[in-house]
Amino acid sequence: METAQGQRTGPGALAAFARFVLCGGAVGLASSFAVVALASWVPWIVANALVTTASTLLATELHARFTFGAGRHATWRQHTQSAGSAVAAYAVTCAAMLALHHLAPSPGAALEQAVYLSASALAGVARFAVLRLVVFARQQARTGATGRGRAATPCPPPVRVPTAVGPAALCRTA
Repeated sequence: METAQGQRTGPGALAAFARFVLCGGAVGLASSFAVVALASWVPWIVANALVTTASTLLATELHARFTFGAGRHATWRQHTQSAGSAVAAYAVTCAAMLALHHLAPSPGAALEQAVYLSASALAGVARFAVLRLVVFARQQARTGATGRGRAATPCPPPVRVPTAVGPAALCRTA
């Protein structure tokens, strides 16, 4: 982390990506099993929508608290912005699964898992960029290294005002 004076205050890109993979990967892995289980009761697209909604809420909270160094709850604005990237991820996973079922009408569970996880990983990399550069970027710019309050901004240098009146006074400072 760097100082709060005009520089990033969250973890570096590599550390944030590692945290993103840990949190998002764990949620994604659990989601893949939840989708398969839920799809036995409802159509796959409905199951994916439900699981994507729940996992997005959970992952956004984890990313706000841990991945991007905020250390607190995600705001409603962050949840809403994160939902936009989740809609794109949902479209990618649905397209991948629809393509799989078009190419192999009766794929096995292992192939479905592989396709789903691959599509999720691709969407996850794009989602990381959106979350880091857009959703949580403003928060990092506003908070200090501890994640509390506004960052200190440097004060401009004091303006020196002449003490005497006249042309010679304009050349001197107080």
